[in-house]
Amino acid sequence: MRKSPLVVLVLFLIAGTMLAGCGSKSASSHEQVFNMNLTSEPPTLDPALAQDSVSFTVLTGLYEGLTRKDADGKVIPGMAESWDVSDDMKTYTFHLRKDAKWSNGDPVTAHDFEYAWKRVLDPDMNPASPYAYQLYYIKNAQNYNIKQDNPNHISDPNQVGVKATDDDTLVVNLENPTPYFLSVTSFWTLFPVHQSAKSNSAWAAEANTIVSNGPFKITTWKHGNEIDLVPNENYYAKDEVKLQKVHFVMVKNSATELKMYQTGQLNYSGFPTGEIPIEQIAKLQQTNKDELRIKPIASTYYYNFNTTKEPFDNANIRKAFALAVDRQQLVDKVTKGGQEPALGAVPPSIMGEKQSFREEYPDTDLFKPDVAEAKQLLAQGLKEKGWTQLPPVTLTINEGTGHKQIAEALADMWRKNLGVDVKIETQEWKVFLKNRQSLNYQIARSGWSADYNDPMTFIDMFTSTSGNNDIGFKNAQYDELVKKALASGDQHERMQLLSQAENILIKDNMAILPLYYYTGVHMVNKNLQNIVMDYQGMVDYTRSYVK
Repeated sequence: MRKSPLVVLVLFLIAGTMLAGCGSKSASSHEQVFNMNLTSEPPTLDPALAQDSVSFTVLTGLYEGLTRKDADGKVIPGMAESWDVSDDMKTYTFHLRKDAKWSNGDPVTAHDFEYAWKRVLDPDMNPASPYAYQLYYIKNAQNYNIKQDNPNHISDPNQVGVKATDDDTLVVNLENPTPYFLSVTSFWTLFPVHQSAKSNSAWAAEANTIVSNGPFKITTWKHGNEIDLVPNENYYAKDEVKLQKVHFVMVKNSATELKMYQTGQLNYSGFPTGEIPIEQIAKLQQTNKDELRIKPIASTYYYNFNTTKEPFDNANIRKAFALAVDRQQLVDKVTKGGQEPALGAVPPSIMGEKQSFREEYPDTDLFKPDVAEAKQLLAQGLKEKGWTQLPPVTLTINEGTGHKQIAEALADMWRKNLGVDVKIETQEWKVFLKNRQSLNYQIARSGWSADYNDPMTFIDMFTSTSGNNDIGFKNAQYDELVKKALASGDQHERMQLLSQAENILIKDNMAILPLYYYTGVHMVNKNLQNIVMDYQGMVDYTRSYVK
């Protein structure tokens, strides 16, 4: 998800498989080892470039931002031991720990954060950071980052509102008051980067060149196979780290993953990077109910329409595909993990003004599934394109049994309800992400987990300048609504603006095809303690231990 694109980020689905009759063994009960399946190779371990749940999961152990989150999602001190906020809430002064060190023993300084954040914003960074817009809250950040077709472009990075005034002090000036800014400073994109990266562009590609500042450091990276992390002896809170090793495997088959869990080779299985076989969930609820966990999370599972490519450059054709899907049948008969049907981008657990955003602005106001109307919209779209029938349509998904079953279910609905045949193409995760980001698809699986608890995290990603806008959607009115919401300090006005933007995205344009609001289906060995799945659906294992 997450981001998502959790983008995520993006994000995966359900979680593992096979014989579920017996309880799992605990081979790790005498070892302080956390064993988890990533399913696939992390596309990157560079915080500036990461945008997916696999990369984020590894980075969680390797790095730490100015702040971090506790088990309840509350912001607590990280690399910054304290901070001051000005009365107008536009200036944050962070005071770094004097005992903060990198894994090689170098001190972590405010200069490292200034360097890392300006590196993310560098308009000449290649490839560009997809999450650069996450720093646009900072004064002049957007105008520095966006060079092309920007008459307000700022070429001097010193004008960006982030400055290390000494080794221990970072001063951040914002464009507007941002109530959730402290939460943003715990996000992966805002992690510091060791300045040795300046002399080695490939520093994040191998274990022996990654210098990190978090609870763990990387010792092994066998590409496509496994990653090992061990405690970082220079970490300021090393006494809180009980695990001796974090062992990640990359097993693509969900049946194999569950079998590994049941035989003690894994002590965690499933979401956010693994998968519990859908057909096993009901049985596991009976036989392993103490270890199977199903948690509603702030994530949405949806399909991307490539709005720049035929046939989905036509809004009525997009709407026809969306209205022809029976989401209740999808969650009842296919996913079976307690998910809720989705008709919007923002999930129910995201807060609005006084209650949840979805309670204040129901997604049923955006559209209602209707096969008869879907047929009419398809006919209208074909007429607008001057076609008598649709050209061939391909749905692109990444590997995963659950994703395939969902894709097959939707293809069947489109065939029965619209008379349209859709080909399904499965791609390896890294290839899939690259193709989706470069708009090399027609329809593609997607998902997004909240980066912070505000509807903005599901809305600003579809602005025309967002690096996570993988649908080619460009709408000046949408951009203006987001801009106004970012500038507003009035919660009521902000929520109205964000609701109007969601209406443009879904009701007016159907730029994405919402399917359901996620649950994080996963299994945790009874001996594994202090493992936290946060409201986003991401796993924090940094303070875990084996009992």
